[in-house]
Amino acid sequence: MEYSNKLLLKGNEAVVYGAILAGCDCYFGYPITPASEIAQASAEYFPKLNRTFIQAECETGAINMVMGAAAAGRRALTASSGLGISLKQEAVSYLATMELPCVIVDIMRGGPGLGNIAPEQSDYNQVVKGGGHGGYKVIVLAPSSAQEMCDFAALAFDLADKYRTPVYILTDGVIGQMLESVTLPEPLPRRESPEWALDFKINPRTNYLTSIYLGNDELEELNIKLNARYREIQKNEQRAEEYMLDDAEIVVAGFGICGRIIRTAIEQLRKEGIKAGMIRPITLFPFPRDVFQRVTPQVSEFVCVEMNNGQMIDDIRLNIECAKPVTLINRMGGNMPTVEDIVKYCRKATGKGDK
Repeated sequence: MEYSNKLLLKGNEAVVYGAILAGCDCYFGYPITPASEIAQASAEYFPKLNRTFIQAECETGAINMVMGAAAAGRRALTASSGLGISLKQEAVSYLATMELPCVIVDIMRGGPGLGNIAPEQSDYNQVVKGGGHGGYKVIVLAPSSAQEMCDFAALAFDLADKYRTPVYILTDGVIGQMLESVTLPEPLPRRESPEWALDFKINPRTNYLTSIYLGNDELEELNIKLNARYREIQKNEQRAEEYMLDDAEIVVAGFGICGRIIRTAIEQLRKEGIKAGMIRPITLFPFPRDVFQRVTPQVSEFVCVEMNNGQMIDDIRLNIECAKPVTLINRMGGNMPTVEDIVKYCRKATGKGDK
């Protein structure tokens, strides 16, 4: 792969560049719109760099290949959308239980069912709330630009290794398909296999990984350990973009492309004298509750903007811990909320600004 510091890339391509530069060893996947460019770019670049690319026979095959590579201590990547993510969920539960780090990219499309290939954000509950069986959690990063798609690949692998957990990069089809200028980071050296890995070169026949614990007390002990780790992640890894919050009286929240739409709306509202601000969650788990709780006393209302039936709004309500109203502005089926939708609502809610 010819290396240039700045390139014009789709978000889907940028995440592949970011993963390779972060030392990703292998990609296993199955193409699905609007995520197919991730497989395409991986097929082009991984073999050229003496790294592994395999197009699996199906989504379940791909995620189980990820499981094997992660168990062997390799940095493994896969990607899909909607219904493909649904097929991966059983194995994601196994990955979380066996404490295997890996990165999964979900470029969300319209649903439910086969839906369509237009952008949506309706995988939020499936990914953020676990999706598979059991009480596990995974770290979820939500980029809103091609640059963040690239940058968050390295962050995702670092967090996956730090906490020995799967990490999702979750965004909508707009960000996956959008062409933008991306400044590439410096390449990192490929990391050595960790001591816990099933790598015969470092620990021949001594390590053991499993997701089955037949004793009740044994399984409870595992869950206690995992949940202590999730509390640690919640405490230490919250991330959010804050915009014009210092004196905000109404706060608008959204992730992915919605964050960019909101930012433009906030700028217009400020010109009209309306004290609006934005919180764009960058981590969906851990949810950035600290920033929401910090601004709650000064805010009259929160507005949640989503491209689904209202999913992140539940986390806002849970985390502000008060009776402040939380209102939803949403579109579904591949439609997008507009700047004017947000501006009109905030004018009405505050009773200020131009009518």
